[in-house]
Amino acid sequence: LIIIMEAKHDPKTATLSSHVLDTSLGTPGKALSMKLFVQNEDGSYKALSAHKTNSDGRVKDFPTLVAGVYKLVFDTDGYYKALNTECFYPECSIVFRTKLGEHYHVPLLVSPFGYTTYRGS
Repeated sequence: LIIIMEAKHDPKTATLSSHVLDTSLGTPGKALSMKLFVQNEDGSYKALSAHKTNSDGRVKDFPTLVAGVYKLVFDTDGYYKALNTECFYPECSIVFRTKLGEHYHVPLLVSPFGYTTYRGS
């Protein structure tokens, strides 16, 4: 008998994870710095936390979130400088909306001259 249990999320919060892949190298975006911001009622942003991707290009230790608008800012300039590579986009900003009780995964596919994102799972 195999019992499969679906992961339940706290209905009062939202959770976040991210993954960076360097498509120019075909590898995880290791040691890439990023910051998480929350949007205030007046439209300005307040910094919540700072992170660095692990050896697999992932960040899982974000704070729990409430419903709202958030922004992840990825320091691609610092990442590519460490690789002695010039890049066109010094940072990648991804703005997204959360609802309570959900998990949000924000992947970033990056190269020196472009980037792509989508809502992951």
